[in-house]
Amino acid sequence: MADILVVDDEIGIRELLSEILGDEGHTVLLAESALEARAMRDEHRLDLVLLDIWMPDTDGVSLLKEWSAGGKLTMPVIMMSGHATIDTAVEATKIGAIDFLEKPITMQKLLRAVEKGLNRREQQLTGRLFRDGLPPAAQRHQSDSSAPGGTPGMAGRGDSGMLDVDGVGSGPGGTPAAVAIADLPLELPLREARDAFERAYFEHHLTRENGSMTRVAERTGLERTHLYRKLKQLGIDLAGGAYRKNNS
Repeated sequence: MADILVVDDEIGIRELLSEILGDEGHTVLLAESALEARAMRDEHRLDLVLLDIWMPDTDGVSLLKEWSAGGKLTMPVIMMSGHATIDTAVEATKIGAIDFLEKPITMQKLLRAVEKGLNRREQQLTGRLFRDGLPPAAQRHQSDSSAPGGTPGMAGRGDSGMLDVDGVGSGPGGTPAAVAIADLPLELPLREARDAFERAYFEHHLTRENGSMTRVAERTGLERTHLYRKLKQLGIDLAGGAYRKNNS
């Protein structure tokens, strides 16, 4: 699941949010000040931050500005406050916050906001992994129109009508796999086609790495927490060190 940082100077709020998010399967990190939040941000690759506005050392909006100016706002941030005005909430949104929760925070509102934030994070990660629906190796072939045996505009594709996905489909001994263009889900709507491609992509790597999540994470460029969530979304689960596709 996700690594979530909760930043709040009230111990009761930290404990409550930690309990709720922990029950959802997330790893929860806690900070009671901006000073601790800075350290947590630098030490961990966070998926989401829940940030209180009013804190004794540096307020949450100032910390948000600091992260944004320093190029450290690489994760979704949800602001929290029991006393903030509409203007403060609007300012935080303009800086880069994706949502605002007013205290006291109900469990339903919390979970909806967290789901929204994690979906945003997933979109960011997917956008880096897949450009125009292709994995990084296929992107290299697409941009290299001078590949031997290739045709301009269809780099990496030879007379056989196969797309040579270098490094992605390599089998034992480093032999590149070939994906038939005709087998790609080109007739489906974009979202369904992308899901079908991603499902085949991850199933391939799970098979190749004998179900090793560590090696699959390294090969696909995803952290393990993101990888588990992606497999769940695609209907692929793990059992006894292997995997099976849900057909239900």
